[in-house]
Amino acid sequence: MTLFIRLLADQDKQQALFAAVDSFRRGETISNFYEVAPEDFSDIPGSSFAYWVTKNIRNAFTAFPAFSTGRTNACITNPAGDDKRYIRTWWEVNPSLRPNLSWRPIAKGGSYSPFYYDVHLVVAWNPQRETYLGFIGTEHRPLEKPASVDFFFRPGITWPSRTQEFGPRVMPSGCVFTGKGPAAFDLENSAKHLLANCALMNSTPFKALVGTRLNAADSTARSFEVGIIQKTPAPDLRGDVRDALAQLAEEAWSLRYVMDTVEETSHAFLLPAALQTRVYEPSTLSAELDLSRIQADIDLITFDIYGFTEKDREAISQIVIDASDDASDDKEDEDDVISLPADAESTLLSWAVGCSFGRFDLRLATGERKAPSAPDPFDPLPAKSPGMLPEGAAPFHTHSGILVDDQGHPHDLARLVEEVLTRVDVAVPDDVRRWLQRDFFPFHLQRYSKSRRKAPIYWPLSTTSGSYTLWVYYPSLTSQTLYTAINDFVEPKLKQVGADVTALRNKGSARTRDDEKQFEALQAFELELIELRDTLLKLAPTYKPNHDDGVQISAAPLWLLFRHKPWQKVLKDTWAKLEKGDYDWAHLAMNYWPERVREKCKTDKSLAIAHGLEDLYIEPEAKPKKARGKKSSGGDE
Repeated sequence: MTLFIRLLADQDKQQALFAAVDSFRRGETISNFYEVAPEDFSDIPGSSFAYWVTKNIRNAFTAFPAFSTGRTNACITNPAGDDKRYIRTWWEVNPSLRPNLSWRPIAKGGSYSPFYYDVHLVVAWNPQRETYLGFIGTEHRPLEKPASVDFFFRPGITWPSRTQEFGPRVMPSGCVFTGKGPAAFDLENSAKHLLANCALMNSTPFKALVGTRLNAADSTARSFEVGIIQKTPAPDLRGDVRDALAQLAEEAWSLRYVMDTVEETSHAFLLPAALQTRVYEPSTLSAELDLSRIQADIDLITFDIYGFTEKDREAISQIVIDASDDASDDKEDEDDVISLPADAESTLLSWAVGCSFGRFDLRLATGERKAPSAPDPFDPLPAKSPGMLPEGAAPFHTHSGILVDDQGHPHDLARLVEEVLTRVDVAVPDDVRRWLQRDFFPFHLQRYSKSRRKAPIYWPLSTTSGSYTLWVYYPSLTSQTLYTAINDFVEPKLKQVGADVTALRNKGSARTRDDEKQFEALQAFELELIELRDTLLKLAPTYKPNHDDGVQISAAPLWLLFRHKPWQKVLKDTWAKLEKGDYDWAHLAMNYWPERVREKCKTDKSLAIAHGLEDLYIEPEAKPKKARGKKSSGGDE
C-alpha cells in the first residue's frame, strides 16, 4: 500500500502537509488520507492516478462495458476550417440561392448547459459534394470529406469539450458536430435510448468516473475529450431503468427549453420575459427546483445500477465539480461591446422593434395567435423561432426594409414601437426615441453577438451628428436598399428641410432670435443630409450584398455610416482586410475585385469551389519522388 494525502482545498499546502504528517504520526484518523495499492490504478484506462476514489469505483472500469460499445458511439470530426469563412449565427443567413451551398446547424461547444442548449451557429455545407463548402482537408492531408461524416445530421448527444463540468445535452436531428462539440449516437437512432444515455452522462456517478481520468487539480476549464468519454464505464440501459432515465432527461430538457423561450436569439423564442405570462407562467425559481429534483432522481437510479455504496458516494463527492462559474473555452467574444444588463424594459423594447420590422409576431401577446406546442427534443431546428412572424402572415407594419428616426414620418420607428406596446396593453416608457438613439444599438449588438461573431440585424445608418438615422433591416437587405434609402427617405427629407430653410431665409431681418437659432440648426442639418445622400450615392452603384457573406462582411462597405465607435472599428478593420484580399472567399470580394479573386481561384482549389469556379482551378503537377539511394555497405570496393 502507498499513502496519499489530498491537499487540493488547502490554501497553505506546506502548512497543511506538515499538520497532516504530524496527525498521521500520532495515529489520528484523517479524512484526506488515502491508502491505495499502486497496481489498482491499472483498472482505469491509462492507469490514471485516481488515488482519491474507492476500489469499487476503480473496479467499475472492468465491471461495465465502455460507453462506446454496443449501441452507442462517441466521435469527433475534422474542423470546417476558417470560422470567419464557414461559420455564421443562424439569424444572419437566408436560404442560399446557390446550388452548392446550404447552411446547416453546427454544435460547436459553448458554455455548460446540461440536457438543453440552443444550437445558434450554422456552417456552410455543400450538398452536392456532401462536405463542408470548399473542404479539401489540409495541405499535408487532403480529404474529400470530414471524418465521421456518416454520423452528421443524426439525432445525438453533444457536449462542449472544454468546460469546468461535463455537460451533455440533446443534439437535434440535422446538425453537424465538431471537435469542440463532440457527439454520441445510438446506432438505431432511438430517441428513448439517447435520452436515457443523456441522463446517464449527466449523472453524478458517470461524471465521477470521467473525473478519475482528468487533472483533479485543474480548477479552470477541463478537456472532456471524446477518447475519455468513449472509455467511461456505462451500464447497458434496458427496460424500466431506461424508460425512467429517458423520462427524467426529457423533463429536464423541457424545463430548460421553456426557460429559453424568452431569449430573442434562440430557436425557442416566444415572447420577452415581461410578456411570457400571456402564453404560460413558468417560474425560473420553481424550474430550478424541479431541475434539482430531476438530478437527484437520476443520481438515485444511476448509483444503484453502478452498484456504488455509501462510501463510494462520499468519495464521488470529492470529484464532481460545481459548474456555477463555468470556464468554457468558447465564451462569446464581447470585445468592444458595451456590457448592458438584460433588463425587462430593454428586452421588451427590443421585441417591439422586432415587431415593427415584421420579425416578431405580436399576436402571441394579444391572444390572436396561439403559441405552437413545444417540439420533441430531437426534432430538427426550425427555420424560425415560434415567436417570429410565420411565412405569409401580415406584418404589423409594411415597409421596404428601412424604418427611420424621424418624428411624423409614416415609417418612424419610435412611433411604431409605441404603437406595438399600446396594442399589447403595456405602459409606454417616457422616451422611446431617446432609448432608440442612445441605448438600443449597443444593447442589440451585445445580444446578437455569440461565439466570436457579431451579427446585429438592425443597422443604424446616420448623419454625422446622429440627428437623422435610417434603420436598415439586414434580412431584407438587397442591392437596391441604398437606392431606396436615397429616393424614399433622404431626398424627401432634404426637400422638406430645404423648404424650411428657404422660408426662414426669406424672412430676412424679420427673423426673431428663435428663428435665427432654428435657421442655423436647419442649415447644419441640411448639410449633414447632403453629406449622407452623397455618401449613399457613392456606395450604391457597387454595393451588392449577399447574405451568404454574413453580417460583418455585408456591413463593412458602410462602415462610415455607423456612429457606434466599437462597431465602426470592427467594420473598418473588416473593410481593410477585404481590400487586402484576406476575405476573397466572400461574394463581396468577387463583386469589388473580380480579377484578383478569379486569379486566386486558379491556384486555390478551396476558393474555386466556394465561388463555383472549379473550371478555373489548375491542378499542379505532381512533384517527382526522390529516388532512394542504395545504402552503403561501409567497406571500400
